[in-house]
Amino acid sequence: MYHQIGMWDQKWVIGNWKMNGRLQNNNALMHRFRIMPTAERVLIGLAAPTVYLLQLHNAMQIVLNNRILTCAQDVSRFPNNGAYTGEVSAEMLADIGTDIVLIGHSERSLYFGEKNEIQRRKMENVLNVGLIPLLCVGESLEEREAGKEHEVIAHQLSVLHGLNTKNIAVAYEPVWAIGTGKVATVEQIADMHAFIYKEILSLCGSDVKIRVLYGGSVKADNAADCEDVGC
Repeated sequence: MYHQIGMWDQKWVIGNWKMNGRLQNNNALMHRFRIMPTAERVLIGLAAPTVYLLQLHNAMQIVLNNRILTCAQDVSRFPNNGAYTGEVSAEMLADIGTDIVLIGHSERSLYFGEKNEIQRRKMENVLNVGLIPLLCVGESLEEREAGKEHEVIAHQLSVLHGLNTKNIAVAYEPVWAIGTGKVATVEQIADMHAFIYKEILSLCGSDVKIRVLYGGSVKADNAADCEDVGC
């Protein structure tokens, strides 16, 4: 497993493929990274579907010798191995060179009913095998309009309490901005990022290293705005 030096001091940019990809198309895309300029201040990760993670890892780390991290979109809540048909354990993800694991994405909650208890178990499994969990949090449009965004995010962040780690990565992804074309304002993002930092320090102590990302209809023409809010 590869980790860049100073990764907790870098900006993080992670692309989530969701349920997309084909072997041939993946290869064509990944070979385009050969011409990508080096950016030492930026950590780049790609979250591919599980069936393509080994392809991604081999292409980036072995063939292209590129410092792009391999990210999984999900992991089993069950530790180790066992009779859990269709599940992929944290140990398996580590075995194929995964670096980061997304946990708690709103689509997992929406379509699969995953809540805090399951997310907590997944985070513990990921940490136990030496991988980095990236916890996704975010409020719905109804919750924001009701002024409950801080309350909702605080509840989602509560899964961090008591975790055996001093490195915390959280992606703030307002549900109302995912795949809708809507983008939170710089002021809204800055407010939520400041709140998330404060909550993490309260839950995990003042000596933790924290990375907070923003996700929600981010494109090349609006990504630069996040630079001003510490994404």
